[in-house]
Amino acid sequence: MLGSITAIIQFFLGNVIDPGGFGFSRIVFGFFDIACFPVLLPVFIYLIILIFKRFSVDVDFANFALIWLIPIGALRALSWTSTNDPILLVLAPLLWVSLAVGISFFIDLAKNHFRWYTLILAVICIPILPAAASLSYWAFFSQLTLYGFALLGLMYIPVIAAVIVGARRKSN
Repeated sequence: MLGSITAIIQFFLGNVIDPGGFGFSRIVFGFFDIACFPVLLPVFIYLIILIFKRFSVDVDFANFALIWLIPIGALRALSWTSTNDPILLVLAPLLWVSLAVGISFFIDLAKNHFRWYTLILAVICIPILPAAASLSYWAFFSQLTLYGFALLGLMYIPVIAAVIVGARRKSN
């Protein structure tokens, strides 16, 4: 329900930042309107809910964020098909999944294996993922596909690690 409300608000408000050029403004546009903001908003809601302890059971953030993104993705798919831009239709959902699962992986790593080095790794990698997402969008938009694929591959390392850790937990 919260994702639907967010989708409706984003529909009526439009873009947070006007897209322009190929430089820093396009990176900031990619951060707020394309790649990161739809995923980071559920992060903040999830953290607020955790602070006030409104979950009675342990909730996985990745599931929370991915369910949140369903109505937003549907609305964006309808609006982005009119632009005939495959970057938005293909890349944005890939970035959303990598952010939701990657941030969830690092939160769980810091929470379940509380050591100083895992905490430092999580604190460093959680802000790197949104930066890599917006830079990957910018690289694909600027026709620098090698850099775009390299950043996208970098973003999927935590996703692969989360899948491996999840498979090991289920096999034990």
